[in-house]
Amino acid sequence: MKALIFAAGLGERMRPLTDHTPKPLLKVAGRPLIVWHLQKLSAMGVTDVVINTSWLAEQFPATLGDGAAFGLRLHYSFEGPAPLETGGGMWKAMSLLGDTPFLAVNGDIWCDADFAALPREPAGLTHLVMVDNPAHNPKGDFALGDDGELHSDGPSKLTFSGIGMYRPQLLADWRSVIGDTPGAAQQPPRFQLAPLLRAAMTRGLATGIHHRGEWTDVGTPQRLAELDARVAAEAPAD
Repeated sequence: MKALIFAAGLGERMRPLTDHTPKPLLKVAGRPLIVWHLQKLSAMGVTDVVINTSWLAEQFPATLGDGAAFGLRLHYSFEGPAPLETGGGMWKAMSLLGDTPFLAVNGDIWCDADFAALPREPAGLTHLVMVDNPAHNPKGDFALGDDGELHSDGPSKLTFSGIGMYRPQLLADWRSVIGDTPGAAQQPPRFQLAPLLRAAMTRGLATGIHHRGEWTDVGTPQRLAELDARVAAEAPAD
């Protein structure tokens, strides 16, 4: 099984911490954010991980190497100086991900969800982990029905955690979904993943699960500091 870690963001809201360090390499309890993901992916049996990069891209292989230290094979998908957004980043990485379902996770989140509990074969095109709405996203993203189906809208929307299982077919008709969105005509294309997820929901091909445990979108230095203190305090003593 393969996985994709989105790590190409510019980290602009994290300045000055990200002036010299890409956000996924910032540390929580002494461990880079992305390493928390790599260790969980390795433990669940993932063999290959694609990491898309842009800002300070050279630091990822310099820090993580080829993945042998984690029992993984790492592959780097460099997007150039300007990130391709989540959809474009996934599209560019497909040659490395292959034609079977894969797990994708945002490199700038921390979550105690059990990746191994996710279905290896989504019932539709995607299966997303949803979380309670944080203060910075009070209106949520998508609605999760009692039957596990995801909908673009609904009375009680949750926030997309940035963790999900995907079938490559989600991207099969991306041009008709994205249309003339700025960036879609460039090579490689630059576009967001959300419109494709909403299109899958409209067709009844998106499911999800509500994770009620720990989750943090590490979007500001304050959130990083709070997360670091909390995780360090909860870590077992040596």
